Amino acid sequence: MQRERTLASRVIYDGIGLHAGKPVHMELAPAAPGTGIVFARSDMPAEKPVAATAANVTATLRATTIGAGTLKFFTIEHLMSALHVHGIDNCLVTLDAEEPPVVDGSARTFFRLIAQAGTAEQDAERHETVIDRVYRVDNGSHFVMAIPYDGLRVSFTSLNDHPLIGVQYYDIEVTPETYEKEIAPARTIAYEKEIAALQANGLGLGGSLETVIVYNDEGWMNPLNFPNELVRHKILDVLGDLRLAGIIRGHIIAVASGHALNTALAKRIAEERD
Repeated sequence: MQRERTLASRVIYDGIGLHAGKPVHMELAPAAPGTGIVFARSDMPAEKPVAATAANVTATLRATTIGAGTLKFFTIEHLMSALHVHGIDNCLVTLDAEEPPVVDGSARTFFRLIAQAGTAEQDAERHETVIDRVYRVDNGSHFVMAIPYDGLRVSFTSLNDHPLIGVQYYDIEVTPETYEKEIAPARTIAYEKEIAALQANGLGLGGSLETVIVYNDEGWMNPLNFPNELVRHKILDVLGDLRLAGIIRGHIIAVASGHALNTALAKRIAEERD
């Protein structure tokens, strides 16, 4: 029997949010069995924390947003991805803004901070989200699906019309070791010509060459961690989004999927599991 896990100690990190561009103080704290992953505001202590579940997804434009009541939290997918692969069932995430720190646009710092804090087994049975049949969500030629598999595996194909990127494919058996080396360092990517429009709409205000990798029609504006960093980051995102349905045991297969499809799949899995 597997048991639920939480953090063994508190994690603290200060940074800025990717889209809001606001300074944010983040604390990750141990939580009691059965709590799940919940987000709270330290500057709004009277407000009830928001559970990071598929049912609470409110928006998926350029990031995954959860909300309930008067609170909302966006761009949670990188942190959720790191928590997912570490097998954290219960965690209280406390912020003094609406968005976790972007750090360098990847999940590497979150993953390492959680590893440093350690995990603690709890006196409660874990109920993994075991994929026991095929789940699939389509949007034209784009789709994401989950099929039975003894472990956690992701196979992702990204499609991009830009000749610099084109079609990228990556397949990985996800373990803490493979994730830390092959997925966690993959950063958010942006096309230079889109940045002004995003910022005009209040998005990407915390973006810079320190927090995002940017390409234009001449090439990459900053060095890559991987030649196929885009598809690896897509895997990072899908692992974060699907954590909204629980800790997954299965094989995720996706073609050009984004937050909208990812969270739709998480919602379908969660609803049918319940």
